[in-house]
Amino acid sequence: MNFSSLQSSVQKFGMNQALKYLEKDPETNIPKLMNLVDKVMPEGWYGSQRKLIREQIDEKGIWYDYILKLYDLDAGVRQTVFKNFIFNASLNGSTKQEELSEKYNCNIPWAVLLDPTSACNLHCTGCWAAEYGHQLNLSLDDIDSIIRQGKELGTYMYIYTGGEPLTRKKDVIKICEMHPDCAFLSFTNGTLIDEEFCQDMLRVKNFVPAISLEGFETANDSRRGDGCYNSVKRAMELLKKHKLPFGISTCYTSVNYKDIASDEFFDLMIDAGALFCWFFHYMPVGNGAVKELLPTPEQRAYVYHQIRKFRSEKPIFTMDFQNDAQYVGGCIAGGRRYLHINAKGDVEPCVFIHYSNCSIHNTTLLDALRSPLFQAYHDNQPFNENMLRPCPMLENAGRIQELVKQSKAVNTDYESPEDVDHLLEKTAPYAKNWKPMADKLWDEQKK
Repeated sequence: MNFSSLQSSVQKFGMNQALKYLEKDPETNIPKLMNLVDKVMPEGWYGSQRKLIREQIDEKGIWYDYILKLYDLDAGVRQTVFKNFIFNASLNGSTKQEELSEKYNCNIPWAVLLDPTSACNLHCTGCWAAEYGHQLNLSLDDIDSIIRQGKELGTYMYIYTGGEPLTRKKDVIKICEMHPDCAFLSFTNGTLIDEEFCQDMLRVKNFVPAISLEGFETANDSRRGDGCYNSVKRAMELLKKHKLPFGISTCYTSVNYKDIASDEFFDLMIDAGALFCWFFHYMPVGNGAVKELLPTPEQRAYVYHQIRKFRSEKPIFTMDFQNDAQYVGGCIAGGRRYLHINAKGDVEPCVFIHYSNCSIHNTTLLDALRSPLFQAYHDNQPFNENMLRPCPMLENAGRIQELVKQSKAVNTDYESPEDVDHLLEKTAPYAKNWKPMADKLWDEQKK
């Protein structure tokens, strides 16, 4: 056994002992465990996060309450998620990712997003995933191969997009069984979550759904279809009943931005039992994109302020995909923190960037990360020093064109291919309008 393997084994043993210690009396032992963590963690590792957790524990603030709420979950699921997410994906995995990134001079992702299928049981207005069509699938062997390759790179976090991943429930659960050391999260419309699936989740212990919810009933169903809101409520009730972890995914637009950034919506999610919410800015991807759904600068700023305000008031973990780049150093696509593999196997730098120059069917995951498009991302990130303008497509006019044309990548929309210059026609006005507001907010942050 080499030193790295020995170190990993010691860390894993320590993690298991810590979890057992916490299970006995979490309220008493959490502060003691943090003292131990501070002693054994390498200097600089997750320092700001540990400081925040320490402050919340000392103050008995909302995030301390949030930590205790995790102990309302099913014990087996909680322990497995902790081990796979904290140790495998974050601590042990990150070390290997950094080593290999330096060795190969390319990005190595913390997470791989993949579409098991392009099929979906809904037809949501403005859905970027619909641009792939509805007949494509990654086979069980394809998904297994991607994960095996990913683990060789230190990647233990896998996130399903689509399509609707749960149209392939049996394969989703089978993969969880095949890779019990990985953490799996799935974006889902929630309509296919039932009692049987909850029992499967309890059995495999390493699957967490993020249910799409676009606000309250009127706004949600106007985009997703009549009855979807009530289907989501039923799914959340089932998950809460079985003490299963889940979160919410919401896309904010010019229509629903006030709803999803309201006290009432946050309270709805918390009362339903959601532990986290991913906020996504609407992206005008594809020839059929509805440009009118793009938030105005004032609307985006409103969401920005509301989410940050609620982080000190509401016990739910939130990630604002477009406005939180400062916490991760800018754009995380192109394998810097994640990449996307669509249902045909095209390896894309981002779930919203439908361009590629390689397929997982004829190249390895590592070679895809070293391909021209991914290398262009690696060599050019961050795309802006203003972390409120992180994206090469949405906020930096012309950058995505440079990357695509430089790498000779092709569009992966097989229903209606979109030329990158056509994409620019939609995003350039947005970038121009957003810049003054972004600069103002960024200057305020730096004071």
